[in-house]
Amino acid sequence: MRVLLSALLISGSFFSIPSLAYDYTAGDLHINHPWSRALPPVAPTGATYLTIENRGQQSDTLIGARTPVAGHTELHEHVHQNGLMKMQQIDSVEIAAGQSVEFRPGGHHVMLFDLKEPLVAGHDYPMTLIFERAGEVDVKVQVGESEPAVNQPAEQEHGHHHH
Repeated sequence: MRVLLSALLISGSFFSIPSLAYDYTAGDLHINHPWSRALPPVAPTGATYLTIENRGQQSDTLIGARTPVAGHTELHEHVHQNGLMKMQQIDSVEIAAGQSVEFRPGGHHVMLFDLKEPLVAGHDYPMTLIFERAGEVDVKVQVGESEPAVNQPAEQEHGHHHH
């Protein structure tokens, strides 16, 4: 009986792994699994990725973010210019009614500058997303070694950021 109970407890822990994904709802917005890659302790910058789905009838716009783990944050996107991929700051990201926007390596992301603590795998950190309509939405960002399996395969993440 003890062996059976132990086996059930162990197998149950495997089934609980997907529950590590963090999902949030704010009005018509559904925010799916905010995450960051684990980085070396000396890394000055990082990035946050997530998917924002707008289940409503009106568009909303992400206009900023903040977190206590960084000196400041910026919304960024990757663009192809003259055969090169470069990153640039953007003021906002519209989430149209009935649509979703994926923030992923090689695409939109929230840049974290002047990291105040290392991004360590298995830990999380708080972030406040700021929307025009939905207002401020507090989320927790999961730090992992690589992109979570729940997301689609993405392009290779950009390297160093120079500003």
